[in-house]
Amino acid sequence: MLIFPAEFPLELLRKTKKTLLMRRSYRRLALLLMAGIFSIAAFAQNITIFGTVRNNSTKESIPAVSVTVKGSDAGTYTDENGNFKITVARLPVTLVFTSIGYEAKEVEVTNASQVIAVDLTGSTSLGQEVVVAATRAPQRILETPVTVERMNNTAIRTAAAPNYYEALTNLKGVDMHTASLTFRTVTTRGFLSSGNTRLNQLIDGMDNQAPGLNFSVGSVIGLTELDVDNIELLSGASSALYGSGGMNGTLLINSKNPFKFQGLSFNIKQGLNHIDNERGAISPYYDWGVRYAKAYKNKLAFKLAAQFVNANDWQADDYRNLQRNNVISKVIGGDRWSDPNYDGVNVYGDQVSANMLAIAQSYQFSISSNALSQAFAQFASGGATNNFVLVTNNALAGIPSASAYNTYFSQITSFVNAVPGLTPQQRLDYLTAVAGYLPINVGIRNSWFPRSQNVSRTGYEEKYLIDYNTINFKFTGGIHYKITPGIEASFNSYMGTGTTAYTAADRYSLRNLKMAQHKLEVKAKNWLVRGYTTQENAGESYNATALASLINESWKPSTTWFPQYIANYSGYILNTYQAGFAPDFYNAHLFARSKADSGRLLPGTVAFENAAKNVKKGPIPKGALFLDRTDLWAAEAQLNLSDAAKFSNIVEVIIGGGWKQYVLNSKGTLFIDTAGAIKIAEYGGYAQLKKKFLKDIFTITLAGRYDKHDNFKGRFTPRLTLVSKIANENFLRFSYQTAYRFPTNQDQYINLNTGTAYLVPMFADILDAIYKINTNPIYTAESIEAARATGNPNLLVTTYPQKVKPETVESFEGGYRGLIAKKVLIDAYVYTSKYNNFLGRVAVGQSLTGSPAGVLNPFTTRNMSYIQNTNQEIKAFGWGFGTEINLPKNLVLYGNLYSDRIYNVPDNYVTYFNAPEYRVNVGLRSDNIYKNIGFNVVVKWQDDVFYEGTFATGTLPSFTWVDAQVSYKMPKTKSTFKLGGTNIGNSYYRTGFGSPYVGAVYYISYGYNL
Repeated sequence: MLIFPAEFPLELLRKTKKTLLMRRSYRRLALLLMAGIFSIAAFAQNITIFGTVRNNSTKESIPAVSVTVKGSDAGTYTDENGNFKITVARLPVTLVFTSIGYEAKEVEVTNASQVIAVDLTGSTSLGQEVVVAATRAPQRILETPVTVERMNNTAIRTAAAPNYYEALTNLKGVDMHTASLTFRTVTTRGFLSSGNTRLNQLIDGMDNQAPGLNFSVGSVIGLTELDVDNIELLSGASSALYGSGGMNGTLLINSKNPFKFQGLSFNIKQGLNHIDNERGAISPYYDWGVRYAKAYKNKLAFKLAAQFVNANDWQADDYRNLQRNNVISKVIGGDRWSDPNYDGVNVYGDQVSANMLAIAQSYQFSISSNALSQAFAQFASGGATNNFVLVTNNALAGIPSASAYNTYFSQITSFVNAVPGLTPQQRLDYLTAVAGYLPINVGIRNSWFPRSQNVSRTGYEEKYLIDYNTINFKFTGGIHYKITPGIEASFNSYMGTGTTAYTAADRYSLRNLKMAQHKLEVKAKNWLVRGYTTQENAGESYNATALASLINESWKPSTTWFPQYIANYSGYILNTYQAGFAPDFYNAHLFARSKADSGRLLPGTVAFENAAKNVKKGPIPKGALFLDRTDLWAAEAQLNLSDAAKFSNIVEVIIGGGWKQYVLNSKGTLFIDTAGAIKIAEYGGYAQLKKKFLKDIFTITLAGRYDKHDNFKGRFTPRLTLVSKIANENFLRFSYQTAYRFPTNQDQYINLNTGTAYLVPMFADILDAIYKINTNPIYTAESIEAARATGNPNLLVTTYPQKVKPETVESFEGGYRGLIAKKVLIDAYVYTSKYNNFLGRVAVGQSLTGSPAGVLNPFTTRNMSYIQNTNQEIKAFGWGFGTEINLPKNLVLYGNLYSDRIYNVPDNYVTYFNAPEYRVNVGLRSDNIYKNIGFNVVVKWQDDVFYEGTFATGTLPSFTWVDAQVSYKMPKTKSTFKLGGTNIGNSYYRTGFGSPYVGAVYYISYGYNL
């Protein structure tokens, strides 16, 4: 009942009553709306929970701990001081705290008025780390169906190595080729080389290859040291999920998310190398890095990171002698003084070689066909039609006396001076030519030029050609925005520039190389979409062999140098005969070289430096400069269909796809793109089904991918795996995997004069358009050698490029991974692989005269090589064993042993497998052995290996080296001091021919907030 004051007007009461009666039918609806509004208001309330997370035993704050609201997508991370804040809609809630190396903990929060303190208890992380490489979905590494190696942030930070990329050599199954201080190439299961086209390297999901080179430039272009969160390495065939190039593995390097890793971090590392002055003067090593990240209200975050590395690089100084062809070479005996055809491994310009007899005969022909020589022939023979060669042969029959020789030359001089209409320069040129010809003629008639004897030009050592001032500057920056608590958008840029060197068919100085990658990405728990581009700029990069050869040619052309050499060689022998002595062929070569090299440009002189500068500025083929501006554009998407559709408890289904387009743009210095850029596209899609059976004892995964390339038919690569849980935390794995690789962009479109040969496209129609191979055939290198050895062009064998198919591999693998007593982790595998349509390079030659006889003379031969398939199946076999054991007093013993072999290889076929048969790593570490002092030491050994490379072939000896570091942490100031060294015994070793011997680097560093 309503009670009104006495003065309340009755009329107003009646109107109010009427109004209430009229609205009676709406009362319930109004009440419902009010209840909804209050419910929304209550839901919209922002309740912020503050807290801190510490280590239960040391009471140190723990950064980057994941803090999530149980049952929702909401979450955050602790900052660099272990503090966090998270906003929830209502209380109570349960917060879940997780971090690697600690037991997960749940805390129920009913009151947000106080700061909550959470202590996490340390636990073993053996086998508990989560990886995504194996199946493109998160899973514990213990349960992965294939071999996967992982380095987390802690392992990277405490590694006994100067940087995270070098630390990869501690992983099981990994081989690394060191071409320079900053250019290192990773591979697994063989096929080690500088610049690996058989392994994919992904940075935050992006293909990290330099598009013009078709392989990753080590860590020169990529993440800075302080911005690397973790690394995952998928060994062996991986095309079923990662596409072309995953023949021997896929390396995933992932950066730190700015929401998780916040604050300022920096690391100043100073060191020394070349400490014994054996291969360069002792020099400083600098490695400075900084990173800053900040998040705002767990909605917006950004990060900036930079790193600068500078040092005097390792010098390649192998001066042994090579026997070379235009595909592969081998080491032989001899040096510059004992072998006239000396070709030093790391000496360039001396690969320009010619046969003495062929040059002598060619020079003889050029003189006899000269119009003036014809006139002289008629004059000297009293008007007869004899040519100059016959007249000279008659006059210089046998070995003439000194007086007869001088008399004949005086007659020639008188005749030349009497010919009317010649300029003084013409007279001088002709007399010079004849003066050179006469002793050559005598040498031909008396067989002083063995048919097998070649002579090479005098070259320059690498140290005078390569820029050893190694510099690498990297910068990364990104901005991240959470569209919803579970959907994050980001834009990141990765830029790098520097100077380094790498080894291929020649040594290349990548000077002021620049590359940038830009990525836009949106991702959620069960899907992602990304697009990115890679922009490459070769800067001032050049070919060392071309540089040396063109310096020589700029001073004295080979068409002049070789005849001078041969004439002086023959003249020296002639003089010894005329003096009554036996011929001295050894000193004849030394004398001939001294005369031909008289006035040669010498390193360190102004003339040499000016010549080198001019050649470096000139684009190939007239200079040594690359003008590569090749780009890559790519887009990818992935969806965990079963997770999104809420049936992942039945079967997990992942689908995805991608597209790439390469834009080749070298202005003719690398590719056949003189007419404009060449665009090549490839695209593909994949699907994966994963199902557990018999109470999760068995897990079967079936995956497959289809890829199409503009120039090749589509490829389907399946994968089938089985994981069996044989005991708690113990698993067996079995897999059938396939992979393939399309020929690289360089294989398809390269047209590069390396100084010794032309690397040419593999397409027959393109070769014919450029080199007219249909009308001017090409001959096998083996038949050219046989024809030159005998002087018989009938021994030449023609060949023709065949259509090239993608190379494929099938691999069967079995493995075991298990955790014993929570203290011993064991991982072992064995595999066998079959390679088909193996891609190898074929050496050929083409006559520059149009006549087959032209290839008998090196000066009239174009050496070429191109990619072809082999018809024979090639097999490989390998195994590996690794363990990690937690010992008392925070000690961890770790190690691995692995082996790879190749067999069923055709005779004389080059595979470039290059894996030592056995490799061993054994280490001991502790993050805190005593009062915040930690250490890590690892001993490495690898077997000798018969190394096959386009640079050279031969046996590299086995070697042992030790890496070590000791650290001291000051938790209150977030400081870490480290003293360490790699290859601390300073025993120089090499991992490939043509590449440098690598010695020790000793360093000390101070890091803040690492």
